[in-house]
Amino acid sequence: MLQGARLTAWELMEGGIDAVLICDNMAASLMQAGKIDAIFTGADRIAANGDAANKIGTLGLSILAKHYGIGFYIAAPSSTFDLTLTNGAQIPIEERNPEEVRAVGQSMVAPEGINVYNPAFDVTPAEHISAIITEKGVIDRPDKDKIVSLLGT
Repeated sequence: MLQGARLTAWELMEGGIDAVLICDNMAASLMQAGKIDAIFTGADRIAANGDAANKIGTLGLSILAKHYGIGFYIAAPSSTFDLTLTNGAQIPIEERNPEEVRAVGQSMVAPEGINVYNPAFDVTPAEHISAIITEKGVIDRPDKDKIVSLLGT
């Protein structure tokens, strides 16, 4: 919960990278206003065709980036690739504890008993990804052949 605010913001500051923390629902408006130059995310798993699973909301950002002509980049170690998975539809998606949505800390913010769907990840299709950046190099417009060529597998 709130990984961007808790962890990513700290990592960027520690790395001396100029960053601004925003709420997820501000992204479209800022892209429309021309205030976003590029989007960089991580990935928890990348399939052989370049589809990438990351924290929930990444798919939406990739769609917005494509609409507004903004580069969308994944930065991930080569160990993130799982070439046994043909595409992103094969990536298992963890479902998180419903209480993460119903409450913030000890404070309930939703009606007791409300049904909750809380997937931890979504999958960004490779065609939305400008490049995948790894310690072994950069894969522009990723696809299976380019991934295999870089990883040597």
